[in-house]
Amino acid sequence: MSLPVRVRPAVPADAGTVGAVFLVCWHRSYANLLPAAVRARYDEAGAVSLWRRVLTAAPDGVLVADVAGPGVRGVVRFGADPDEPRRGHVFSLYVHPEAQGLGLGRTLLHDAAEKLRAAGHATATLWVFAANDAARAFYAKQGWTPDGATRVEEAYGEPEVRLCRSLAEVAPG
Repeated sequence: MSLPVRVRPAVPADAGTVGAVFLVCWHRSYANLLPAAVRARYDEAGAVSLWRRVLTAAPDGVLVADVAGPGVRGVVRFGADPDEPRRGHVFSLYVHPEAQGLGLGRTLLHDAAEKLRAAGHATATLWVFAANDAARAFYAKQGWTPDGATRVEEAYGEPEVRLCRSLAEVAPG
């Protein structure tokens, strides 16, 4: 049985529910990827504060998956690539662990790619932890491939790989 899902632009009032989705993903999904001290940087208040800032500063670049009943269960943040503004970029994609496997991540990622294409971007990038095999497999199924770039951000201390995809074949949803 599937519940009705609505993808919609996020609004500042979503900060609490988006923060909750982010926080549970941060602690569960990264449990074996990031050191405990890094994961401990965010608690409930910190997560809500982070997303309140994001939703106030760039509300046009955040979509949520709103599921009938439980409410917001996924979020994607996107915009121009900070390293190359002609490209689009997906900054983050989080789906509540209890809602993973329902297609929310695929739908959010597709809708973000569609908006980036409509904004004139021909390609898009995103960063993923190199050791996050589940996320890398998910992105590969959605047409994202490594472009050879790597980094280790001081805040996380873990290797990341950059993925890229053409937005030319993204069909309107």
